[in-house]
Amino acid sequence: MKLSHDERISQMTFATVYPHYVVKVEKKGRTKEELHEVITWLTGFDVAKIQALIDEKVSFETFFQRANLHPNAPLITGLICGYRIEEITNPLTQKVRYLDKLVDELAKGRKMEKILRV
Repeated sequence: MKLSHDERISQMTFATVYPHYVVKVEKKGRTKEELHEVITWLTGFDVAKIQALIDEKVSFETFFQRANLHPNAPLITGLICGYRIEEITNPLTQKVRYLDKLVDELAKGRKMEKILRV
């Protein structure tokens, strides 16, 4: 049985994707600390909590169930992985794409205040 795009995302673990985020931003001259700042802004998780979730190998579904999503998260718009974020109807997939978009903007050298929608 082939899983839908949304089902695949819900079952992916944050721990498997996180190292790719680190590599992506560091390859472009940004730091792990900046990545953590972006994740903290979106989710409310501090560095210790991010590490605990990695160690626990939580799914993205659990990751975002535990998150306290920033009220400005809906301001994250545009295309990511061929999907227009504001048009994604599955709430979990949309939240994962919010995170993907923030990491992408960080890697592209965008100023932190722009990334954090200040």
